[in-house]
Amino acid sequence: MEDTAAQHPSTITKFARPALIAGAVIAVVCIGLLIIIFALDSFNAATYSVAGKSVSDATDEARDIRDLYSGARTGGIITLVISGVVAVAAAVLLYMNRGNAPLDEDDDGQDYDLEDLTGR
Repeated sequence: MEDTAAQHPSTITKFARPALIAGAVIAVVCIGLLIIIFALDSFNAATYSVAGKSVSDATDEARDIRDLYSGARTGGIITLVISGVVAVAAAVLLYMNRGNAPLDEDDDGQDYDLEDLTGR
């Protein structure tokens, strides 16, 4: 008796490839966003320090500069971690079920080449 579970992957496996793609794309976008945020932070700190001030001072202005992108930075890091976990989980799931691809019931085993399709 054959194991039908091996021939038909679970429902979660059907969503693994789109989850892997989405997780990887979101991770790349978050990395780009974080690079931009850190560059803007560095630019703001450098611009602020031109007048001889330090961004690590205890003044309200320095605190505002430090906290300017904190929400976007925190959100970007959290989203990066979540998308990374989703991508890794989907990749592991696809790897574990790599031999369990469903068989194409419409495939009769016949191969067609260009000559067959053009009628030559």
